[in-house]
Amino acid sequence: MKTVIVTDCPRADAAEIKRLAGFGVATVHEALGRVGLVGAGIRPIQHDVRAAGNAVTVLSRPGDNLMIHAAVEQCRAGDFLVVATTSPSSDGMFGELFATALQRRGVRGLVITAGVRDTSELRRLQFPVWSAAINAQGTVEATAGSVNVPIVVGGAVVRPGDVVLADDDGVLVVPRERVGDALAASEAREAKEALTRVAFRDGQLGLDRYGLRSVLADQGVDYVAWEDQQGR
Repeated sequence: MKTVIVTDCPRADAAEIKRLAGFGVATVHEALGRVGLVGAGIRPIQHDVRAAGNAVTVLSRPGDNLMIHAAVEQCRAGDFLVVATTSPSSDGMFGELFATALQRRGVRGLVITAGVRDTSELRRLQFPVWSAAINAQGTVEATAGSVNVPIVVGGAVVRPGDVVLADDDGVLVVPRERVGDALAASEAREAKEALTRVAFRDGQLGLDRYGLRSVLADQGVDYVAWEDQQGR
């Protein structure tokens, strides 16, 4: 594996990221055609937090956080640190001290395929984290990896400068070139859902609003009275 630290990567527009952060992961995921979700293996350590930012990526050896130290230098305000390991690891590669350093640089949060520790302190600092594990097991700083190269997190490829959106529902990666598309599609979806919400409050059924009765009929589903069903 070639080990590099790539500097001055392109980033998405900060104003567009701020607007995108107003939508939830589920809304943007659906609006983009259900792509970019990292999957259920990466979960938040906190509740009721939504964050978005440009990805600064780290490819690290398992149990070794040397490249996280290197990545801190590459982070700017509005970034989101995203860490993957070259093979599966649940070691606690990130904790309070890293969070303190990243907060000083204006970093929005962390996504990591390995473990984190000092979770109480991380919540106290209000530094958002989405991780694959919580584990007190410490690590070393011994083996080189890479910073700002494409990495894989769960089911998504994350490139430097892509936009990471994360909340209670999970983590979504939006390619930097598609942020504008994501905004337009999310706004349209949210407007549509607002109308549906009003309809449901007024008593309309999803079966009728979404035209699902014909789907049931096409699938051969019959409505049968309870009394008739007992005799079968």
